[in-house]
Amino acid sequence: MAAARAKAAELEVVRGKRAALFFAAVAIMLGLPLWWKTTETYRASLPYLEINELNTMELRLMVRIRLVFARGSLFPDHLDELPETSVQEQEIPLKYKMKIKFLYRNEYRVASEREEEALSLGSVQEAEAMLSESQPQDEGSLTVYIIDEESSLLPEDMMSYIGHKRTAFTRGIVRHHAFSVIQQYVKEIIDTMSLAEDVLATALADHLSEDNWSSDNWRPLKSSLGYEITFSLLNPDPKSHEVHWDIEGAVRHYVQPFVDALSIAGNISVDSQILYYAMLGVNPRFDAASSSYYLAAHSLPHVINPVESRLGSSAASLYPVLNFLLYVPELAHSPLYIQDKDGAPVATNAFHSPRWGGIMVYNVDPKAYNGSELPVKVEVDMVQVMEVFLAQLRLLFGIPEPQMPPYCLFLGPPSGGLMTWEVDRLLWARTLENLATATATLTSLAQLLGKISNIVIKDDVASEVYRAVAAVQKAAEELASGRLVSAFTASQEAVTSSERAFFDPSLLHLLYFPDDQKFAIYIPLFLPMAVPILLSLVKIFLEMRKSWKKPEKRD
Repeated sequence: MAAARAKAAELEVVRGKRAALFFAAVAIMLGLPLWWKTTETYRASLPYLEINELNTMELRLMVRIRLVFARGSLFPDHLDELPETSVQEQEIPLKYKMKIKFLYRNEYRVASEREEEALSLGSVQEAEAMLSESQPQDEGSLTVYIIDEESSLLPEDMMSYIGHKRTAFTRGIVRHHAFSVIQQYVKEIIDTMSLAEDVLATALADHLSEDNWSSDNWRPLKSSLGYEITFSLLNPDPKSHEVHWDIEGAVRHYVQPFVDALSIAGNISVDSQILYYAMLGVNPRFDAASSSYYLAAHSLPHVINPVESRLGSSAASLYPVLNFLLYVPELAHSPLYIQDKDGAPVATNAFHSPRWGGIMVYNVDPKAYNGSELPVKVEVDMVQVMEVFLAQLRLLFGIPEPQMPPYCLFLGPPSGGLMTWEVDRLLWARTLENLATATATLTSLAQLLGKISNIVIKDDVASEVYRAVAAVQKAAEELASGRLVSAFTASQEAVTSSERAFFDPSLLHLLYFPDDQKFAIYIPLFLPMAVPILLSLVKIFLEMRKSWKKPEKRD
């Protein structure tokens, strides 16, 4: 009976050991991996290596230049010296992580009969119009016609001409010189019409160090998919002034050609409004010598904030808003003038603010008050106003006034205020800016996700990152091939995809849920079950160790 009880007790102990081992095996081999897998953070794979390579990539900007020699511009012996093509490389000395190089692909040929007919016209404007219609040119390309040294197409005191299109003319000054003289002289024209180093530095202002960019320099408007332009008439004293402005006609004749020229760079909308009792917020000072009021240069930054609260356009817009304010001063502060830093009155009586817009003060003619009842009817001279606003628009978009070479004929911009080759320069600048922005965004995102391992990376975020990297690479390839428009489009896609990935809301869900908090939550659940199993395993291990030592003592 005792032996049976002892055997039953022994079987019960063995059964308990097997149960403990079974529970331990299930918990370790099945439960722990299952728990770890179900609580882990899902992270789709990202192209970290490709993102790191973007910072060290080399951007090569291909500029196609056609040099067309007219009859009499070269001796017949020199025609044999003309190569079909030549490529010149120039590196831009900017302290930027990406190397930027210009590749000038020069194509040489003799003028055709149609071109000779155009070059024999009476003026360069007619010749340029005829050549532009017969031979459309791609974005980013230039054509320079080398005409006869004695040609009457240019005035006698002018050696070259730069037009509105992608066309320029220069005299064949190398009749008695080597062919290399043409290349040196044509280089001055190309540097004017192509992407210059200062334009490039302006576009990359937010990505350059202080050694390349000073805080005092002009920072243009950032690249965007669209822009909104708002013209506002501020009439703070409607009891004294009844102001009328033909803003619809002014926009149609002056602003719309400018907008049409920039349509390739983004969608631009234009609207207008009239604000009554809108004050500048700064009290002008009275000058007894001139019996007028003035705003000093140091007080101009304080003018914008009080007025901006009345505009209300920036809060309802998804795109950057450019504000152009026409301010008619009240009768008590009229006439009102703006002074520069030296205390001299500004010729345009206007000022502008980077990435915001401009303000122009429009004074009423003092003679209008003689014998007139209030309110005085004021008819705004929109030609004068729009000349100022268009000049400010150029500055805001980062389009500086072109610096012409010596003895170069330039008849000024067209009615829209922009030359075709200026739009090309803007596309180059915007493309480089977009690539720099997309690269910086992807690099920051990769560093963030690399440091914080518990952030969820969904498949749609990863796809946006892959799409952005591919778009950057495509834009670089298109720039090297001279396809400016497709390069700009790819750079816009790169910025859009990179910002979608960076600002995706899913990246913030587990940002403040580290691994130690995960263990703090699950340990109270698992510990009551794990303690008996662990104690049983320890007891089994001690008994097995004791049984291993007994045979050694017998020996």
